[in-house]
Amino acid sequence: MRDPFQNPFPTSDVARHQIWDMLVTRDIDAFLAADWSLVAEDFVEDGFIGIDGRRDESPDNWRLAFPSLAAYRDEWLRQAKDFAGQSFAEDPRAAIFATTTLEDIEISGNLALARKKFDGGLKKADGGYDVMKWQTVYYCRLHQGRWKICGFTGYLPNPMGSN
Repeated sequence: MRDPFQNPFPTSDVARHQIWDMLVTRDIDAFLAADWSLVAEDFVEDGFIGIDGRRDESPDNWRLAFPSLAAYRDEWLRQAKDFAGQSFAEDPRAAIFATTTLEDIEISGNLALARKKFDGGLKKADGGYDVMKWQTVYYCRLHQGRWKICGFTGYLPNPMGSN
């Protein structure tokens, strides 16, 4: 059984190890803290683009929701603050880690394609259940000596064809 807190890439696989830490550990911890400053340096601002797949398998329905890093940051903060105001019947950090997998990172030169998937959810204090079932494809670049996110296509169905 996999340890959801354990980076599946050995430290000798420097690029994949760094990308996993950035997209899983730092992203989850920053989101839970609703603190953008914890991940701000993980992005390439120039030319950043974010596509909202709207949990729809058809690219005809996807939208250029984040034409800039600032647009994405604002929505990320809105979601993080909304999440922070909710009450859960379990540890949100443990539940999000258990729900998250990132085991496929393709690297070609200074570019990487990382596939992060969510499959599960969180038990809410009111007895409800917050479903987390989507995936995001991140575009990363080795920029100024470290791996950073330069864009993504996210909020896609997981698995594709499931909606």
